[in-house]
Amino acid sequence: MLASTGMAGGVESPGFAVHHLGVSWRGAKEGGRLRLRYPDGWRDWQVVAAADSRDERQRTLLWVGDATAYEFIPAPGSDHMRLHAINTVDGPPSAATFAPADRLSRFDSADGARCPRFPYRSRAGWGADESLRFGPDGTESFPTAFFDVQTLTVHHTVTVNTDPDPAATVRAIYFFHAVTEDFGDIGYHLLIDQHGTVYEGRYSGPDPLPVFGPRPVGPRPSMVNGAHVGGFNAGNIGVALLGDLTKTTPTPAALRSLTLVLAALARVTHLDPVGTTAYVNPISGATRTVSTIAGHRDWAATECPGNTFYPTLPQLRANVAAALGRT
Repeated sequence: MLASTGMAGGVESPGFAVHHLGVSWRGAKEGGRLRLRYPDGWRDWQVVAAADSRDERQRTLLWVGDATAYEFIPAPGSDHMRLHAINTVDGPPSAATFAPADRLSRFDSADGARCPRFPYRSRAGWGADESLRFGPDGTESFPTAFFDVQTLTVHHTVTVNTDPDPAATVRAIYFFHAVTEDFGDIGYHLLIDQHGTVYEGRYSGPDPLPVFGPRPVGPRPSMVNGAHVGGFNAGNIGVALLGDLTKTTPTPAALRSLTLVLAALARVTHLDPVGTTAYVNPISGATRTVSTIAGHRDWAATECPGNTFYPTLPQLRANVAAALGRT
């Protein structure tokens, strides 16, 4: 992985092909203007707008192909700007050992119920550099904490839809969340690409099962605390579809895997996929009543999981219930 911290207001040439550019700031949704240079010259200026808002910060992760340089001019009123040029394809290998695609056949549950299989990549499988979770002194930046599962939330990543290398995009999201945004790790628990491959997100321990903790905390299985919905993370499992669903719907393969994943999670945690949850944050006491399978916008002022996809969530909930035999 190659990464470079850039500055706002001048031309930056990081010295490697830039595949993703992570930008975050405080201010309005439109953070500024960006132009990119490629081997054949500069492209036109474009407006950079937030794909996500959280903790009073605006943020977006842009796929920029093989740009050789960029220039970013902040919008008036934007400050605390952070920019990272990211290349997760070239450069030295990560600290992780790449593994071939494997399969997660089931989430263990008390009744031993099995869910249909879907293609799956563990953190090692997509090349997670585990050193990014630790600070310079070797301490874990965001120590794992576990809470009873209460609800499930669906996101989209607002990255490229026809992705030539989804695993590289997952690595870019990981770097952006862990380093640029100081989340300590990738914010989501699971991610799904356009081919239906499921990626393990936030680190939950050395065992091969993602999301869940080593032992129950209360009456439901415990999950590792993530960073995908500001103020409402504890007890809230985040599943993200790779891509921008503002004007398009998920591919059939992605939707199938999403349905199966949510069904598996609902089965294990004894949640009703067409029900409502009176969520209580076990850390802050903050409350919210939402659909048990919610979209990010049900929690915060954001367009996530996309203006085209969000209206289909009632059908998604029904499909999950059908997969569980609860029609």
